Amino acid sequence: QTEIFNQLPSSLARRRSLHHYQDRGTTETSHPVEKYPGLVGEARDKATTQPIRSLPVCMQRKREARDLRHLQTRTVGRWESWKRNQSINRKRLGEQVDEAMARLLPWSSTLHTIEGRFGVGVKAYFVFLRYLLYLNLLLCLVIGGTILIPTAVYDSDGDRGLLRFEGNDSVLDFFVGSGFLERSPVFYGFYARSSLDLLCLNTPLLFLLGTLTVLILSLVMVVRRTVVGYKHTWLLGNRYNIHMSYKVFCGWDFCIQDPEVADLKLSFIRNELKLYLEEERFQQREARRTLGQWAHLYSLRGLLHLLVLVLLGGAFCLIYYATMASKAERSGDYLILRLLLHYLPPIVITLVNFFLPHVFRHISSFEDYSLTTQVNATLVRSIFLKLASLGMYLFFLFKNSQQECWENQFGKEMYKLSVFDFLACFCNTFFIVYPRKWFVDRYPSSWLARLSGKQHFLIPFNVLDLVYSQTVTWVGLFYCPMLPFIETVKLMAVFYIKKLTVLQCCVPAQRMFRASSSSVLFHFMLLLGLIMAVITLGSNLHQFEPSSSCGPFVGSATVFNVTAVCVDSLPGPAQSTLRYLSSEAFVLPLILAQIVVLTSFESRRRANGKAIERLKDMLVMSTSDKHFLLKQHTLSLRRQKKTFKAPPTVSGTREGSPTTMKDPSAGIGEDSHIAQLKDPSAQPTGL
Repeated sequence: QTEIFNQLPSSLARRRSLHHYQDRGTTETSHPVEKYPGLVGEARDKATTQPIRSLPVCMQRKREARDLRHLQTRTVGRWESWKRNQSINRKRLGEQVDEAMARLLPWSSTLHTIEGRFGVGVKAYFVFLRYLLYLNLLLCLVIGGTILIPTAVYDSDGDRGLLRFEGNDSVLDFFVGSGFLERSPVFYGFYARSSLDLLCLNTPLLFLLGTLTVLILSLVMVVRRTVVGYKHTWLLGNRYNIHMSYKVFCGWDFCIQDPEVADLKLSFIRNELKLYLEEERFQQREARRTLGQWAHLYSLRGLLHLLVLVLLGGAFCLIYYATMASKAERSGDYLILRLLLHYLPPIVITLVNFFLPHVFRHISSFEDYSLTTQVNATLVRSIFLKLASLGMYLFFLFKNSQQECWENQFGKEMYKLSVFDFLACFCNTFFIVYPRKWFVDRYPSSWLARLSGKQHFLIPFNVLDLVYSQTVTWVGLFYCPMLPFIETVKLMAVFYIKKLTVLQCCVPAQRMFRASSSSVLFHFMLLLGLIMAVITLGSNLHQFEPSSSCGPFVGSATVFNVTAVCVDSLPGPAQSTLRYLSSEAFVLPLILAQIVVLTSFESRRRANGKAIERLKDMLVMSTSDKHFLLKQHTLSLRRQKKTFKAPPTVSGTREGSPTTMKDPSAGIGEDSHIAQLKDPSAQPTGL
């Protein structure tokens, strides 16, 4: 056994590396266990605290581990034994709490069903929707604690009330944002200086603090989610190749007993195999392209990019004319016509955002990308369309906002965009998707049914709708503080609407795409929407003075004057500290601290990269050792079969005393077996 161990590829490689370092005059070794002997003890301690039932070993090894732990418990002291038991109990309690919290997550069973029937791509959309719901719930808590509750408690004008109805109010005010809604806490004009009017604790300061807290909290959460997703995608990037044999032979869970769960698990494996085969097929087709085919493909992609730019320019012109038409003064028109003119920019933006992404999807199909790249290209073009169209609309809106209490007017526009986005989703589901599904099922042989075909859940367009809706919420947050509450209710309704659409009206797609990179792109687009909202809100607050007829900032030259008044009322040391933190002198220490932190993270990244490469080498060596031992075992079995074959018997001179002759090749076989163990390059005798 010692000789075979010395002949293992890992032992030979370790000895070669050791000789190499010794020739260089160092005693460093490349083996992680020899270089870091403490790792073995740490791994052993971690295995000691791990529950026996979760150890990845057979039952006999688990029994041996249990006996070993009992022996260690008797050998160590009572205090050490008690500490180990408490550590194990705390870990098990933490695992049980995590499992219970995972079961308490809303819509877990629904997401499990959707993943089994439609793949991880469709599930990624619903996970993204649930994440936005959590984010808006958190924003509601911040807005409620900093703006709504202080306004309700310290309201100096108690006769105002939260909702005041007058004689000329109508149902259309709910859709337009006028009438009773304009006099409610939904919009900016409702809030004013109340009895809470201290120097560092007043309604304007709380209003500004709530808005900044919401934006900073959103930025932290979105950036964290994006970075974590990117790290996961980088780890499972091009260097990670899934093997078909692993999915076929090791992908099944033999603890499944429910037939429905078994069907879902089978669908998981089928969808992953579809995805793998689709990627392999595209890579093979891409490898067979010639230089002429590449040149033709790049010229075609250039023309299609030019077509995309032309379509985007036409959409922006259409939004401009719709905005100008809605702002024109018209008298004597009917009520429905006035409502249509009020909603003309949202209608045009919704129609443009509905039709052009479908055009982009067909354009990307001619560019001959992989399916995942096609989805990502459509996402990038569509999100640029949505954010740019919203930005153009805001620019034209700011350009013409010279009215009294212009903050309320801007809040109304954001409110109308949010409401009309939900109405478009509702009408598209119940007046287009369901009738189409009913017609295809009822008349499957008609030419119209064959032309429309079965419906698939288009992930890019639905994700873009969520990003657009959340961006509108961030942009209008300062002028319509109740938008996070409206967005929360809307997201809950959208989840159930989309759930019915997927499970009742859609069929699984024949081509799958990897959802890990697209999920990162979802959050990156959400980050772009947040950056656009911050830039829009900051430039608006800096450029325009607060309205002198409504709002909590009446009488202030800028919104940020309330912070200067608060700072001036503080003691001298506090004023000096705050002014230093907001001055240019603080920038240099901040940059130095960031450099130190980034350097430490970069050093840690390099160390982790070296450890990963070392572990990869260990896995390769382990595989080589297995192949070597299997080869040796096969050769040994062949020699034993030749050596211990039944020998012939020869009768002696006397009856009843047979003599057995030894096979002369047996000794040769044994000698060759020993020689092969000593020198694996030697050819065995008799083979």
